[in-house]
Amino acid sequence: MRLILIFSILLLFNCEDKQTKPKLVKEKVTVIDTIIPKATEKVIEIDSSKLTLEERYLPLNDDNAMDFFREYGKINKQNKVRIYTKFGNIDIQLFDNVSFHRANFIFLTKNKIFDGTQFHRVVKDFVIQGGNSDEAKVLKKRRKIGRYLLPPDVRHGHKHRRGVISIPSGEIKNAYKLASPFEFFITQSNQFHLDGEYTAFGRITRGLDVVDKISNQDVDGGNWPRHNVYITKIEVLD
Repeated sequence: MRLILIFSILLLFNCEDKQTKPKLVKEKVTVIDTIIPKATEKVIEIDSSKLTLEERYLPLNDDNAMDFFREYGKINKQNKVRIYTKFGNIDIQLFDNVSFHRANFIFLTKNKIFDGTQFHRVVKDFVIQGGNSDEAKVLKKRRKIGRYLLPPDVRHGHKHRRGVISIPSGEIKNAYKLASPFEFFITQSNQFHLDGEYTAFGRITRGLDVVDKISNQDVDGGNWPRHNVYITKIEVLD
């Protein structure tokens, strides 16, 4: 009886021309014939329509992230989320016309990327910034998603009023170190000097008092709360 063992598989995904019919994806496999011990390679074809969106794109990078969120946003149209903390909940409505940032936040929320992270920067009467954590399980989830930045989108005139959720721009110097799509901040007061440089992509509809409570926490010299302020979870609302 002849047996064939598969030792390695390399998928080469073709993500171009996504609006046309599904592409056939080439797959290279290395096999060993147990009767005639000789390693050979052959190419087979797989129908990419059977792959999920995430299987076709992840891990994300600067080259494919925009294409991914363009497709993801058409399928996932939700624009309301809730942030859970020990101080109470914060309800947020995301702006539909800031489409890539809305899709990014919904995607990360559905994949529980923010769960267990912290509001790690608190500046009274200015902003509370969250989404960051040094915990191994959070970093592991981030590595699975990928490493990418989104370009700023400030075309729609959204002002950094009190209670706006915003994201640092991909054009900021050393953006990978200082900020990322996994980061966000909420303004405690009007901060119009941020307009044009940071992307406001939503507003609080309920829970401004919770923002104030977090803003009043005692912090160290680096604006990190002396007692960690955890984001228990963020969930998408119907």
